Amino acid sequence: MVKLNKNKFKQSFETKMYSLYAQSIKDATDEQLLNVLCSVIKDIISKKWVDNKLDSQKEVYYFSIEFLLGRQLKSNLLNLGIEDVVRTGLKELNIDLDNLINAESDPALGNGGLGRLAACFLDSMASLDISGHGYGIRYKYGLFEQKFINGYQVEVPDNWLTQGGYVWETVRPNKAIVVKFEGNVNLVDKNGRLEVNHTDYIPVMAMPYDIPIIGYRNNSINTLRLFKSEVLSRDFGPLTIHAKNSYGSYEDALKYKYYAEEISQVLYPNDSNYAGRLLRLKQEYFFVSAGIQDIIRKYKKNKLDIKKLNEKVAIHINDTHPTLCIPELMRILLDEEGLSWDEAWNITINTVSYTNHTIMTEAMERWPKEMLKTLLPRIYMIIEEIDRRYMNELEESKYDHDKIYRMSIIDNNDIKMANLSIVGSHSVNGVAKLHTELLKKEVLKDFYDHEPEKFNNKTNGIAHRRWLISSNTELSDLITGLISEDWKTDTRKLKELEAHRHDKAVLEKIGQIKYNNKERLAKFIKEKYDIDVNPNSIFDVQIKRLHAYKRQLLNALHILHLYHELLENPNFDMEARTFIFGAKAAPGYYLAKCIIKFINSLAEKINNDPRIDNKIKVVFIENYDVSKAELIIPAADVSEQI
Repeated sequence: MVKLNKNKFKQSFETKMYSLYAQSIKDATDEQLLNVLCSVIKDIISKKWVDNKLDSQKEVYYFSIEFLLGRQLKSNLLNLGIEDVVRTGLKELNIDLDNLINAESDPALGNGGLGRLAACFLDSMASLDISGHGYGIRYKYGLFEQKFINGYQVEVPDNWLTQGGYVWETVRPNKAIVVKFEGNVNLVDKNGRLEVNHTDYIPVMAMPYDIPIIGYRNNSINTLRLFKSEVLSRDFGPLTIHAKNSYGSYEDALKYKYYAEEISQVLYPNDSNYAGRLLRLKQEYFFVSAGIQDIIRKYKKNKLDIKKLNEKVAIHINDTHPTLCIPELMRILLDEEGLSWDEAWNITINTVSYTNHTIMTEAMERWPKEMLKTLLPRIYMIIEEIDRRYMNELEESKYDHDKIYRMSIIDNNDIKMANLSIVGSHSVNGVAKLHTELLKKEVLKDFYDHEPEKFNNKTNGIAHRRWLISSNTELSDLITGLISEDWKTDTRKLKELEAHRHDKAVLEKIGQIKYNNKERLAKFIKEKYDIDVNPNSIFDVQIKRLHAYKRQLLNALHILHLYHELLENPNFDMEARTFIFGAKAAPGYYLAKCIIKFINSLAEKINNDPRIDNKIKVVFIENYDVSKAELIIPAADVSEQI
């Protein structure tokens, strides 16, 4: 917990305003005031951030294509324990802290549960004083900003990187890394040791941007490192942008610039065509290679034995997008560190662990062999060798041909990333008890039968600091009044609330808090969409990415059924219910976009039909994100998980 003097804070704030903008506070915009406040807080934590980087304990590195962070200002003030001092100090400067909190953009770095889980894990590790850091991509435009026009989803760029950057990030040019694509690979036997020559490759610079992840009142600060793709702007060797294009035209240089920079433009580029799929594969290798190189560089800087890497480093891959961590780590250990295959493989499988997120076979990534071979020739060679050795192992186990084929990493046309993740990891987990059982008994049964010790369950949780202490302050304060503050650092203490389950006064207070949260959401809906909703109605909420298997359509058909019951059956009655949706559909996912249109059409029809006497209201929250979730979730009576 940070000790902050109010008067010193005010002085620092005013000084920072002049140094950043050369103007007085009274002339500043909310965005400028936000930047100043965040800069002051970064100054406060900077030494602790550096000190944490010098920690010698085992480190966890969490690789994810998404990190759905949400706004960080309120969370950071809470975790540092300085919100009251900052709020009071700003008030004396005639500044409303809440206005600055609302001025912050949600980082457009994720879309759904995958990214939110990653963010919660980072928050949790910092709060548990675990040295755990994230690696991802600094998307310029994120997924997209969602607009509704005539009920249809329309995608526009999400310009979240306003005013030249993100308020919490720090760029680290001295830690930039080169990632190599395409080219030719030649293997040469040098005195019994295999030497790898990768020539004519296309170099892309991975520029790191660091975001502090602050633990809850424990002086622990970890790092989320996001990579931006750029052309080479400094000399990493012979293949700078000048050398690459010395025999080409200005047009060639522009093509190279686009080749490099498009990698970190958007999250999940449309993969309905070859170019889109290729770009996704580039993205996956880009942040994986940069991250693994960064880990090894840091490890060697501390003069540690590379053969003991797995004793000091744990690498976790969140779904299959970062699966290339496995062959990339092998590449470095083999080609750059000179280890034997067996040494490198033993280190790799004891370093990497894998979370599976889906039981849908069609959702498990597969990459065309030829695409990966052309884009990443050395990585393909390593995957091919992993597959060959694994097939030999399975054949020695006397499995039938069909089982061996199902467990192969490479089939006739594709590379199966889930299979590679399982083979190259020491731990494979599902995200709920039922999910894990389905993996073991159905989807990944062959692998479970072969290596049951690898499989385990890790039920998804939440960071209660954001989703209860910060988002539902009234309820948090009530809990503290009933059982003390200890639950904030040990959630097992929440079981003590069971002693109050029949306390009428406590239950009435909880009911009033819920009503207040519903009123707050109702006010937002009225201001944003001009729809009147009744806070006394049941708030029935479904907020998750739009997909057929998430079954928003089933929910909508149920609403349609209730609507017709009210119209056609005079004896039918129901509690007033407000159905609230929040979801984005992938730009190329036609069915999902049609479902959005259907729900919006349903809302327009039902919300304007006086015959049903306001028994049903339907609201589709536009451009759903973490900040809107923080408003919706405390107000929800029913959460649809269907």
